[in-house]
Amino acid sequence: THQNLKMSDDWDVKICCMGAGYVGGPTMAVIAKMCPKVRVCVTDLSQKQIDAWKSDNLPIYEPGLLEVVQECRGRNLFFSTDIEAEIEMADIVFISVNTPTKTKGIGAGRAANIKNCELCARTIAQVSTSDKIVVEKSTVPVRTAQAITRVLKSNEKGINFQVLSNPEFLAEGTAISDLTKPDRVLIGGQQTPEGIAAAEKLVSVYANWVPREQILTTNLWSSECSKLVANAFLAQRVSSINSISALCEATGADVSEISRAVGMDDRIGKRFLNASVGFGG
Repeated sequence: THQNLKMSDDWDVKICCMGAGYVGGPTMAVIAKMCPKVRVCVTDLSQKQIDAWKSDNLPIYEPGLLEVVQECRGRNLFFSTDIEAEIEMADIVFISVNTPTKTKGIGAGRAANIKNCELCARTIAQVSTSDKIVVEKSTVPVRTAQAITRVLKSNEKGINFQVLSNPEFLAEGTAISDLTKPDRVLIGGQQTPEGIAAAEKLVSVYANWVPREQILTTNLWSSECSKLVANAFLAQRVSSINSISALCEATGADVSEISRAVGMDDRIGKRFLNASVGFGG
């Protein structure tokens, strides 16, 4: 790591991602591809997961992902289980861990469990020796950033942390194109001079390949909420077309013909209008 630290003087920004899963892996790979002057390291507790990322048999399959990883790995994209050293070295730390549905307590079966996010924040607070920007990437309930901030502020070393929300809008099967040509990138931060400066630092990373007008900066809660609202709207569309299929069965209409006719209206759009069993996200 000493060599890495010496080399790191050449990097514009150093990013560490906690969580080498479905969001962290592809997102960091694309950032590394698009930003050769940014050092990106994906960390995880699981040695097996990290070993898979270091091989050509990646732990997840996404079209185009392997080529991106092969291009950047060892150049400015690294994978490690040494979470603490990587956090300490980083300017920006992404939290990209699972937020499974709660199995007990308030909201069991419905609410997301943010325990993993809070554990990440605790680790960041413990090992950091310099100011950091902490970015919440996992899909989380609104105001999770407040819980993360509370944990980070409890450090007694006088270190300043800025928490940003940067939700992902990836669809399985199209993650690489969703990342290389996003509809928009959403960055929420506190509306203080420090919060706005932190958001601008993350904007400058994405601006390497995303047109500036497609990078939206909002307050923290709007960013967290927008992700959930987008999920809800998409779910409503599936739900709506499913209810129409019942009408079609009663009237002899064909639901796929209806969804095609309706979807060609620009205001409505054709995606998420296939009658189906369910939806994820």
